[in-house]
Amino acid sequence: MFKKILLAVLVLCVLAGIYYRNLLSYGWMQASGQVKILMNVEDVADVMNDPSFPDSLKARIRLIEEIKQFGVDSLGLTPSKNYTTFYNQHGKPLIWLITASEKYKVEPHKWHFPIIGSFPYKGFFDSTRAVTEERQLIQMGLDTDIGEVSAWSTLGYLKDPILSSMLKRKVGSLANLILHELTHGTLFVKNNLELNENLASFIGDQGAIRFLKFKYGRDSQELRIYEYSKKYNDAYSGHMLRGITRLDSLYRTFGKDPVVNAHRDSLKTKLIMTILADADTLLSGKRTLTNKNRQAASRWPDGKLPNNAYFISYQTYKSKQDIFKIEFEQKFGGNIKKYLTWLKEKYPSL
Repeated sequence: MFKKILLAVLVLCVLAGIYYRNLLSYGWMQASGQVKILMNVEDVADVMNDPSFPDSLKARIRLIEEIKQFGVDSLGLTPSKNYTTFYNQHGKPLIWLITASEKYKVEPHKWHFPIIGSFPYKGFFDSTRAVTEERQLIQMGLDTDIGEVSAWSTLGYLKDPILSSMLKRKVGSLANLILHELTHGTLFVKNNLELNENLASFIGDQGAIRFLKFKYGRDSQELRIYEYSKKYNDAYSGHMLRGITRLDSLYRTFGKDPVVNAHRDSLKTKLIMTILADADTLLSGKRTLTNKNRQAASRWPDGKLPNNAYFISYQTYKSKQDIFKIEFEQKFGGNIKKYLTWLKEKYPSL
């Protein structure tokens, strides 16, 4: 009887391995990538004691330590051992991120993973695997977008290192990045990436402004640079979100189950070009449509113009900013620590 049970369990394991072979392969690849990084990190203390490491970069590491402490003390972010190690990328990217969408609907394709839930993107430490995955998605008839990632969070399961590329960022951008990733380690809701990323973006923005005021003062150049950049980025994000509405309005005219054809592709491309071209007027005045279209096209030198997948990141990271801001200001008087405490009570976190 025992042998029969053992055999049945073995058969089930083999079948599960076959059925989930792609997921297991991906999991192994991601684990290998993380281990490779962890095997090559240095303790921040050793980096700071290294006489050959530039003083200017040491100052940036000290700044990250200040940002992290500010996030814990003033914003209520969860303490962690993140950013106590350093990884030198030697100028090379680490992770490639893929997003995908329906061809005639701005709706994210989702990947499902055990424990952590569903995601509207998929990361790869191996660029070859990323390109292979993208080709498979294209063959499925999906729009795709692929790009490099500047940071990520392991949600407290591992010690996230300082990446050498972080040290090249401007002060405000660096504060935003660190506080964004620390927010993930404070609150992460399963199967709700839009909430998670929007919240991290909101706390990153608001926290960066507060940190710059705290460290450099309300009239500082650091704060002025960040606020100007934020003004443009917010305007651009809002424009892209309105662009999604325009695209979906076009796609609804195609019917519920539209057939892919050259005419519809032409209408889609024309509208996307117009949306991108119109973005040039956000902070720089008006241009003629012809010049704007030329300007928009010049941003994509490889000839691969953005498609629906390009817009997915704005849904994922920016679509709930106004909701958070109203809630944050009206219910909590702009107190981030109280707001985060309330959110942690409202949403069960991993």
